[in-house]
Amino acid sequence: MDGILVADFSRVLAGPLAAATLADLGADVIKVERPGAGDDTRAWGPPFTADGTAAYFDAANRSKRGLALDLGDPDDAAAARELARRADVLIENFRPGSLAKYGLDHTATRAANPGLVHCTITGFGSGPGARLPGYDFVVQAVGGLMSITGEPGGTPLKAGVALVDVLTAKDAATGILAALHHRQRTGRGQLVEVNLLSSLLGSLVNQASGHLATGRDPEPMGNRHPSIAPYETLACRGGQLLAVAVGNDRQFRALAGALGAPELAEDARFARNHDRVQNRTDLIKALENRLAADTPQGWTERLSAASVPCGPVNTLSEALELAARLGLDPVTPVGEGRTPQVASPLRLSGTPVTQPFAPPRLDEDGIPLRTWLAGPDDHPLPSRL
Repeated sequence: MDGILVADFSRVLAGPLAAATLADLGADVIKVERPGAGDDTRAWGPPFTADGTAAYFDAANRSKRGLALDLGDPDDAAAARELARRADVLIENFRPGSLAKYGLDHTATRAANPGLVHCTITGFGSGPGARLPGYDFVVQAVGGLMSITGEPGGTPLKAGVALVDVLTAKDAATGILAALHHRQRTGRGQLVEVNLLSSLLGSLVNQASGHLATGRDPEPMGNRHPSIAPYETLACRGGQLLAVAVGNDRQFRALAGALGAPELAEDARFARNHDRVQNRTDLIKALENRLAADTPQGWTERLSAASVPCGPVNTLSEALELAARLGLDPVTPVGEGRTPQVASPLRLSGTPVTQPFAPPRLDEDGIPLRTWLAGPDDHPLPSRL
């Protein structure tokens, strides 16, 4: 994406993460923030990095230049409009209609820059839900995800990360790339709209499909899968947990053999997946009786050798260590004295992702960027210091 300029007017997570994804792919990204406080997530700590910024902010803002603009100030608003006029992509998550008074709504940006891809991210769309504030946790609740997360009969639970924001960021990046492809063919930009609720509903896949097919609401099942067994965590020696994901009858036969109990695969209660789901309680008891002989780590080696998908429930540090052992290079430096980051998951053979640089300090690039915006529009974007 060399040569693509992204104006990132978004804040918190979904928009910034989408912009950071485009930066990983080579786009030049300018992050626009409020003077003084900046993005809300700069203060979302602990934990904080060595320079006093919350680690949360760093997670979604690498490889961007920093520019602070007060949209209520006429000169700063004019600079923002000029940035939108020069940009290839604009990303924002303001409430629908609130940017019109600054001349930064889609109608205005399209008139000034017909080739602009304008991506707007909301909580609940631009219709009747336009005035509702959109936060990941609330959308996890009202969007049905919490109703299927947790133990049966227990308190509904959210995911351990802001999953809806992350999913929405990926949807936004996908839409932007599609719109840029369309622009390459036609020369015309367009409006890309994504919202948290729709991104969540689209991610519920089999659970939503099952509801539409039956009219029944799915219920929380802990770590169990509603349609496959065994596809859950199983207790090993000392109650330690092993995640087992048996996706077909062949894998179940392999599991039974590796456990030294091939007769389980011949048992009429367990021979087919449908039977295993119906007799899940008896199945889990039989499996855990045998798994109690070893640890999750021991069973992972033995079952993996038999091509049974499984693994221990790792901590985050253990997960990073696993990825490193597998040669996935999960952590990347972003500059001397700055906190390293999780590397982009993308691996492209011909156009590899760029080496990231550290998230910007507030208004870090403000002087050269303001000078550039005030000058002739045929001048190139200034090089980073």
